[in-house]
Amino acid sequence: MVASRKEEWETLGGLDIPLQSDQDTLSDVGYSQSNVGSAGSAPYTRGIHSTMYRSRLWTMRQYAGFSSAEETNKRFKLLLERGQKGLSVAFDLPTQLGLDADDELSLGEVGKVGVSISSIDDMRLLLDGIPLDQVSTSMTINSPAIILLAMYVAVAEEQGVSSDKVIGTIQNDILKEYIARGTYVFPPKQSMRLITDVFEYCAEHIPLWNTISISGYHIREAGSTAVQEVAFTLANALAYVEAAIESGLDIDAFAPRLSFFFNCHNDFFEEASKFRAARRLWFDLIDERYNPTNPKSAMLRFHTQVAGVSLTAQQPLNNIARVTIQALAAVCGGTQSLHTNSYDEALGLPTEKSATVALRTQQIIAEESGAADIVDPLGGSYHVEALTERIYQESFAQIKQIESLGGALAAIEQGWQQREIHNAAFKHLMDVESGERKIVGVNHGVMEDETSTEVLQLDPAVGQMQCQRLANLRDNRDSVMAQKCIDAIAVAAAGTENLFPLILDAVKANCTLGEIMNAMRDEFGEWKAPSGF
Repeated sequence: MVASRKEEWETLGGLDIPLQSDQDTLSDVGYSQSNVGSAGSAPYTRGIHSTMYRSRLWTMRQYAGFSSAEETNKRFKLLLERGQKGLSVAFDLPTQLGLDADDELSLGEVGKVGVSISSIDDMRLLLDGIPLDQVSTSMTINSPAIILLAMYVAVAEEQGVSSDKVIGTIQNDILKEYIARGTYVFPPKQSMRLITDVFEYCAEHIPLWNTISISGYHIREAGSTAVQEVAFTLANALAYVEAAIESGLDIDAFAPRLSFFFNCHNDFFEEASKFRAARRLWFDLIDERYNPTNPKSAMLRFHTQVAGVSLTAQQPLNNIARVTIQALAAVCGGTQSLHTNSYDEALGLPTEKSATVALRTQQIIAEESGAADIVDPLGGSYHVEALTERIYQESFAQIKQIESLGGALAAIEQGWQQREIHNAAFKHLMDVESGERKIVGVNHGVMEDETSTEVLQLDPAVGQMQCQRLANLRDNRDSVMAQKCIDAIAVAAAGTENLFPLILDAVKANCTLGEIMNAMRDEFGEWKAPSGF
């Protein structure tokens, strides 16, 4: 068992705080938990660890990335210096779509909403001076996820860190792109192959890496309800499990490295209950259907980001209160890592000041609020337990509905999830516009906003600099070796060979992101959503 962070636990006023998984101690003060179980035990409603944050706090993993790799590296180092424990990389739109910075479709978008990464050179600069055997890194990348992971592994090896020592997570969740986000490239079937190739390679060679972060975050940002977020996310996860098993993998070979990524919105109790329900539902689904022998195969571990869609451009300082409430709900719901948004994100990318306030918000919750001292602070509440049960049942019913349509992939191709999200988003919009649902600063408490908020200004020359760097890379690499690697990827894409080793060779040979994607695109084709989705 991991040692406790403190020898004794007590409130600010000096009252002893018993460990909530200790039934006997709690019964002494008239508390019964017979209906909610224990933390650290199946079905994990109350948390995946028996002592939760008493042993170790959640990872404070602030999402960052903008402009060039050099600028993002500086922001990473600043956040680490100020107490962040893990990195989370935001990539620009061209990178997310597998485009090089000098592609004509990248014009005007390089470095705008994240960092531009087109080659291993950029990855080296991004991670310069960061010990990859000590720092856990999360990368929010999907269509070209297999390539960015290969770049990361190659840079780690250059640092002297073998692939079995690198730790982190890659989002690698393509199904939610078809549902809610839109940065897909290849058709669903071919995209699923890339995901299972990552599962297979990492199971053998990168065992500490979380091979997928199955995301409800973007589903919620697109306008879904809390129930839809749980249902659609877990339905996608079941599709990945089935694809991995069909590819020949055993459930215990990959399921322990599955991770999840959820949104945390404004309704404090609903959000905390949502996380509790999701843990229980995932356990029940995996345990009943696949009967794993490793307990971690059915244990839902998740990262949380507070709701970007809830931030307002009006009276932006109000967003600090929103972020605090959402972050506290995530902690009370038992998250494993957390990103808190900056108050200025409705206006632009976070400044150094706003990013620091966001990190400090987590630190205050951890060290001053008392929330981290309790295993399951809301467990046993009539309201929370009722909400947990209702979210469980309604989410399960929607999963069954998706399965009646042929599963997540078939339902996506029919546009079912997309339409359900559109309907929920429209209802919310109508509620706000009618005043039925109040948003402070938008339709309630409205005032002339006299607050001047600093907005981060990006260097407009970053695109040109990235294009020049790519030109230099192509001029100085072994072009024969690079072409040989690209040809090998094209041949393998037409067959069934695992693509990861070939992509790893290609990035080491200075092949670019776009070149590797194009080699696969020639074989896989592209996906265009049917009209109306």
